[in-house]
Amino acid sequence: MQGAGKIAVVTGAGSGIGRASAVALAKAGWTVVLAGRRREALEATAAKAKEAGGSSLVVPTDVSDPASVDALFATAKNQLGRVDLLFNNAGTNAPGVPLEELTYAQWNAVVAVNLTGAFLCAQAAFRVMKDQQPRGGRIINNGSISAHAPRPNSAPYTATKHAITGLTKSLSLDGRKYDIACGQIDIGNAATEMAARMAQGVPQANGTIAVEPLMDVEHVAEAIVFMAHLPLESNVQFLTIMATKMPFVGRG
Repeated sequence: MQGAGKIAVVTGAGSGIGRASAVALAKAGWTVVLAGRRREALEATAAKAKEAGGSSLVVPTDVSDPASVDALFATAKNQLGRVDLLFNNAGTNAPGVPLEELTYAQWNAVVAVNLTGAFLCAQAAFRVMKDQQPRGGRIINNGSISAHAPRPNSAPYTATKHAITGLTKSLSLDGRKYDIACGQIDIGNAATEMAARMAQGVPQANGTIAVEPLMDVEHVAEAIVFMAHLPLESNVQFLTIMATKMPFVGRG
């Protein structure tokens, strides 16, 4: 298998895109370090990875806490020897309230996980990847369609996802001298618990409520495995995968 002997760290691995991607990587031969806040959810992912014939390591982690992130990567290095891949997937959102009603705490909570958390994990990955032998590795950031276009009442989420694009470009540039490749996957309407509301109808830019098409989350997992299996001399800088008929391309 292409991932045999390689180590991946997946954040937000307890559900949704993180779980599907972690299981797909495990099935492809990777040993996957499962990071997230809820041990019980991570254990459920680990069980699915085992069912798929793969191996994993559960490490409860708060990506917004520098000490917790350092412990995550220290555990991965000490127990598994190296880190070949980081999928920066952990994310959260704020209530969809008008901008003027958003609280400082709600704004800060989204920034802490979506942006600071991604930075902290990438920084820790750099420290491991640049010093290991063979040197280098790959970082994939979860950008989202919101890295391109906002939904109504989504300032914290949209702002952090636009910022992820800047972080991706900086990591891609700064990682060159260490053989660290960095790319971004922008996902639209994958069928997960977080996106289930799309099937019930969500606010549109013109003020209406509309049901939006969804796609199987397994297609996202397959894309992650594809990006992960590239040799370090090649990189998918940006990849957009979305439900074909979702309202993104076009007007309205």
